[in-house]
Amino acid sequence: MNLIVAHGDTDGVTSASLALSIYPDSQVFFSHPVGLFSDLKELGSNFEKILILDIALNEIHLKDLLKLFKKYSKNVEIIYIDHHPPPLSIKLKELPIEVFHRETACTAELTFRYFSEKLDPSMSRVALYGAIGDYALNTDFVREQLKAWDIRALFFEAGVLSQGLEGSRRMYDFKREVVVHLSKNKLPSELSPLLVRALIQSLKDEEMRKALPQLVKTYGEIAYVLNPPGSLGRAAFYAYVLTSKKVGIAGEVREKKIVMSLRTADPQIDLNSLLRMIMPEVEGSGGGHRKAAGARVPMDNFEEFLKKLNRYITTNHSTQDTGSKHNPSSLARL
Repeated sequence: MNLIVAHGDTDGVTSASLALSIYPDSQVFFSHPVGLFSDLKELGSNFEKILILDIALNEIHLKDLLKLFKKYSKNVEIIYIDHHPPPLSIKLKELPIEVFHRETACTAELTFRYFSEKLDPSMSRVALYGAIGDYALNTDFVREQLKAWDIRALFFEAGVLSQGLEGSRRMYDFKREVVVHLSKNKLPSELSPLLVRALIQSLKDEEMRKALPQLVKTYGEIAYVLNPPGSLGRAAFYAYVLTSKKVGIAGEVREKKIVMSLRTADPQIDLNSLLRMIMPEVEGSGGGHRKAAGARVPMDNFEEFLKKLNRYITTNHSTQDTGSKHNPSSLARL
């Protein structure tokens, strides 16, 4: 039996679906950068292959993860396919596993390209769902594969998938059902529960968009909202759009931590690099891409996180003074 460990968003789910179409006897498990080490340790190495898809390597457990890779790779073939910026402290080519990594494409595209000789060419549609969901359309592969599909139907199905998965957060058994469904190249809209959850999520996001002007706070060049009634990623996007700030943050409280999505449209800001520098200073973790990233920090350190992030932003940008609409005491009520 093989093991597929993937991120639970659209890119990760479509990547897992492509892999499952080749290795249908695989066990599918969902993880994330901070949890990858503990998850792999718990799952063990009693597999023929372990495929890790769309999960960045996080500095917090990096040394332990590398030791685990070295131990497991003695008996198991480990394949790592990803598009996130690598950790600053290592070179991916030095890992004792098979690595296929490009920052210029989504992981679904990379997975399709890696297994292209084994995949049915029509599975390119599944890879395109991942590219659309990850806003990774500016590649030669995507431009070429788009010619084979009706773009209106393709974007509709990708929207159903992305919105349906957003409405199924932490519903891992259902996400496995989605992976199996897509591995057979079935349309996302054919899966009724996914379609219903997509519709519900879209209505929630629209209600959230209307409510955000009253919920968003600002700190210097940061706009943030806590516990928004909808998608964190979309709330972070709307936050900086509504306020004309450089960075948008949306977070939700989970077990005395704030789990966040961050977005920016400023080409001079690299959220991934900023978070990797800042988060260890506030007992948190984070990373992702230049314009879209994720992070988590203890609630008590959220205020300090905002200060440090804004300081890094304003060091290289001409900005206004901090503090407009910011109310630190609001954190105490969460």
